[in-house]
Amino acid sequence: MNLTLKIWRQKNADDKGKMVDYKINDISPDMSFLEMLDVLNEELISKGESPVAFDHDCREGICGSCSLFINGRAHGPDRYITTCQLHMRSFKDGDTINIEPFRATAFPVIKDLIVDRSSFDRVQQAGGFISVNTSGNTIDANTIPVNKHDADDAFSAATCIGCGACVAACKNASAMLFVGAKVSQFALLPQGQVEATDRVLNMVNQMDEEKFGNCTNTGACEVECPKGISLENIARMNREYLAANVKS
Repeated sequence: MNLTLKIWRQKNADDKGKMVDYKINDISPDMSFLEMLDVLNEELISKGESPVAFDHDCREGICGSCSLFINGRAHGPDRYITTCQLHMRSFKDGDTINIEPFRATAFPVIKDLIVDRSSFDRVQQAGGFISVNTSGNTIDANTIPVNKHDADDAFSAATCIGCGACVAACKNASAMLFVGAKVSQFALLPQGQVEATDRVLNMVNQMDEEKFGNCTNTGACEVECPKGISLENIARMNREYLAANVKS
């Protein structure tokens, strides 16, 4: 496959940045998208040019760090996959592929295709945890009965990998699907009830401080989520938030 790549190049956070065209040839359809970028970078390095900076780690669809905006879609044209799971057979010989970083005020560009998603970490640190008594009188969590339906929903919410596709897909750059998933995975379990009020208030307040937008109700976040996180989690978070405000 011979392709034209239009890639966002930005030297640092202060640089204006621009799209740069690259021609790449003899790409196998069996390559992953990141392998294709590796081939491009090898060519650039051999020419003495700066390689394209992009994030990646597990390359197994688990860590979420490979997030790229490809032809106007988070993680590319296929559903329920991350960028590292996207293969070049999803494209045709002669195609032009636009590759950009995720765009959001809360995700400032560091370099080229790498963005700073530490805002997600701060939201998580604000309340996405359960305090455990480690005094020696701890209770085995497995002895606490949990309704099967609740356990399944909590597990589904917990599959969120924090990649930021929901933010990138939303025209308001909202993080409500991410925060909704992180709130839901605890709100559905008895272990999460003790801190439920503080958790949702703190996480939503931190989300607002990070300058994420509000929900658009268009559902683009669920469509582009590689793990298929349901919009029901946003509704649950809103109910938890309303109840927490009444209690406080």
